[in-house]
Amino acid sequence: MNFLRLGPAGREIPAVQREGTTYDLRTLTADLDGAFWSSDGIAGTRAALDRGDLAELPGAATLRVGAPVARPNKIVCIGLNYRDHAAETGAPHPAEPVVFMKDPMTVVGPFDDVLVPRGSSRTDWEVELAVVVGSTIRYADSPEEAMRCVAGYAVSHDVSERAFQLERGGQWDKGKSCETFNPLGPVLAPADEVGDPQSLSLRLWVNGAIRQDGFTGEMIFPVSHILWYLSQFMVLYPGDVINTGTPAGVALGRPDQPYLRPGDVVELEITGLGRARQAVAAA
Repeated sequence: MNFLRLGPAGREIPAVQREGTTYDLRTLTADLDGAFWSSDGIAGTRAALDRGDLAELPGAATLRVGAPVARPNKIVCIGLNYRDHAAETGAPHPAEPVVFMKDPMTVVGPFDDVLVPRGSSRTDWEVELAVVVGSTIRYADSPEEAMRCVAGYAVSHDVSERAFQLERGGQWDKGKSCETFNPLGPVLAPADEVGDPQSLSLRLWVNGAIRQDGFTGEMIFPVSHILWYLSQFMVLYPGDVINTGTPAGVALGRPDQPYLRPGDVVELEITGLGRARQAVAAA
């Protein structure tokens, strides 16, 4: 079972897929938002499917695929969280998670265009495992407690403009928050169906050439620790998205690789979470 949102931007229809069929969720919820995740919407959807209460969504295969999560309250990101990525950038392994924020308005669909911002010279790619919060996490007593609050997982593209990030004022947010800089999806897979989030493969291609080929088991700080750690500093609310870091292979770590330019195509996938594709265009 996977959750997704289909239709024009701003008018997406909440839906669920099971065994190749896409069902309309509008009889259960107006959208896949924090209220849905926090009200045990996943269990309610399973029950409705088992009862045969949901109607198939006509023409689902022809509809645009939106992000599988309605606009999150916040996107929290973890930097330098893969051993090989830290090594390729010349950075030591951090003693604690490196935390930064990303504008939630950067979220777009998994097949929408990525726009290279004006003045950009170093727009980079980063495939990441996104964690979607299902219930409020506040001062979690343990990583295990924090993990019980996860709704599910999705493919995230943490697009980054490195010059804005590293050379324009000493903080990262403006290099991460340009429009379209967080394609998300195509689906959200429930946490209990994904299993161990540290056993997933991540891959990213640019113009058909593989650039990143990683494994979530190489995270310096696993998902459970990240959620517990963040909850000591901020409240994580249902529908919030946590980008958990990227493996090696970004342009920043490879001087022989050009950065993204209009006309490029990026494809990315994570085990069990589907495959996304974005064309790169000029802002």
